[in-house]
Amino acid sequence: MSNLSLKNNPTLKDYQAYIKEMVKERGFDKETIPEIFMMLSEEVGEMAKASRKCIGMSTDNNSRKPELAQEVADVFIYLLDICNYFDVDLEKAFRDKEEINKKRTWQ
Repeated sequence: MSNLSLKNNPTLKDYQAYIKEMVKERGFDKETIPEIFMMLSEEVGEMAKASRKCIGMSTDNNSRKPELAQEVADVFIYLLDICNYFDVDLEKAFRDKEEINKKRTWQ
C-alpha cells in the first residue's frame, strides 16, 4: 500500500515531487533514460490510438482500446520522470520557453 498523496490543487512542482517519490516507492528509480524514453514513446503511441478512437477514426478491433485521459496521464508521468532524471524544473522551463514564444510571430 502506498503512502503517497498529492495535495488538493497541486502545482506542477508538486506533481514533479510526487512522481519523484512514486518512482522510488515503486522501484522504478533504477531505470535508465533510454528505458524511460522508450516507455514514454509507447505511451505517446497509446495516446494517439485513444485520440483516433475519440474522433472516430478506425482502429484494429483486436487491439486494446485505451482511454484518452489515462493515456495522457501516462505521458505526463513519464515526462515528469524524465524532467526529474535531468533535474529540469518543468514549471520554470515552461515559463521561460513561453516568454520566448510570446516574442515570436505566429502566422
